[in-house]
Amino acid sequence: MSTLERRPRVYDDLPTRKREQRAWYWYEWAQSAFVTTVSVVLVMPYLTSVAENAAGCPDVTDANPCRNDLVVLGVPVSPESAVFYIVTIATVLSFLAMPVVGALADRSGSKRSWLAFYAAVGAVAAAGLFLVTGSNWGLGAVLLVIGNIALIASLTVYAAILVEIAEPDERDYVSTRGWAFGYVGGLVLLVLSLVVVQLHDTFGLSKGDAVRAVFLVAGVWWLGFTYVPYRGLRDRPVVETRGAVTVGGSFGQLRDTLRHVRDYPQTLRFLVAFLFFNDGVQTVIAVAAVYGAKELGMETTTVILAVIIVQITGIIGAVTMGRIAARRGAYHVILGAIVVWVAIVAVGFVIPAHVVTLFLVLAASIGLVVAGTQALSRSLFSQLIPLGREAEYFSLYQAAERGTSWLGTLVFGLVQQFTGSYRYAIVALVLFFVVGGVLLRRVDVARGIREAGNEAPAVL
Repeated sequence: MSTLERRPRVYDDLPTRKREQRAWYWYEWAQSAFVTTVSVVLVMPYLTSVAENAAGCPDVTDANPCRNDLVVLGVPVSPESAVFYIVTIATVLSFLAMPVVGALADRSGSKRSWLAFYAAVGAVAAAGLFLVTGSNWGLGAVLLVIGNIALIASLTVYAAILVEIAEPDERDYVSTRGWAFGYVGGLVLLVLSLVVVQLHDTFGLSKGDAVRAVFLVAGVWWLGFTYVPYRGLRDRPVVETRGAVTVGGSFGQLRDTLRHVRDYPQTLRFLVAFLFFNDGVQTVIAVAAVYGAKELGMETTTVILAVIIVQITGIIGAVTMGRIAARRGAYHVILGAIVVWVAIVAVGFVIPAHVVTLFLVLAASIGLVVAGTQALSRSLFSQLIPLGREAEYFSLYQAAERGTSWLGTLVFGLVQQFTGSYRYAIVALVLFFVVGGVLLRRVDVARGIREAGNEAPAVL
């Protein structure tokens, strides 16, 4: 793992950085179509219904639950848990593929081209969900896996670009503003989705057809707005030159990345802590729609309205937490947010079914902390990465990101399958926040930044 050449990071002047930062924000807007409208709101309930059809349970209600299993490779699988296992499979595959994705991007002079390529693959998969009808849950499973892997790949490259366009003192600001801008994009598309789903008869569509049409629009949205960062960002020379990497070398590249990160113990500690508390965050986001629909008896439009509220309060929360981080430091703000997450999960466990007001208040509470937690974790991790390996390190980071956290979804699916209760499944997620918070307390951020050879921001 020898370094043949290493060049120091040189930042552009402020007007140039600001211009690229504005272009960078647009990818948050672009991919929010898939993350919010597809992954969070519609695809899990929709694929669960398709899986129930495949299991011979077309009319599942609280009084008439599905008692049949799907049989996948000879293994019985609850149709209500199948979608969580699909997400788990996508994450495991991502974990193996992402180090190669990161290494290729780091050794390329055009990260923006890789960003556009992965976005295009994901957008086609998202649009392809339009074709999933009846009991054809297998096609939906394949497309969801492809879409999630492409999303993580694009976000790996996207996060690495942050290091190139923002100096250390700017990253909390840029990261939180970008996340807030993405929430605005997600909000716009969610409102349009709500209109289409709620007024499907007006458009001559069934509710299922309306949901499928939203999948198609989300794919076009993702691909179309990705053009803005592709045009607005610029290519840069490679900072560190190393040996060649091949797509077939996933395991070797993964070993190389894991071996290298052990040389930076504080970075590794943060990554492990992040794996746990972010698993909790992402699993709550991923299962919220199913939990609201299946356990709390909420209509699809109510679930969409809840996510709209999350988007609105998320914008406020991201900006507010970014301002607090400017005074207290991202590290301390993240620790405080983890405490809030524990309280949110506890309330979610005891909230009664069919009480719309309480469900929407819970959604607002999630929005106030979700964007800031994620954005500040991203900017804090960027300070702990050695020069020239940004995308490679963010490949490990992103393997646990954006609702593809395999531990959380696996635990949620298993608890639901063995207990038959989504409530026990949701409360089990408290463990992830507690373990993540305890591990994060052991991270010496200042030391980690020094060990990585980076310049520390004024406030940690």
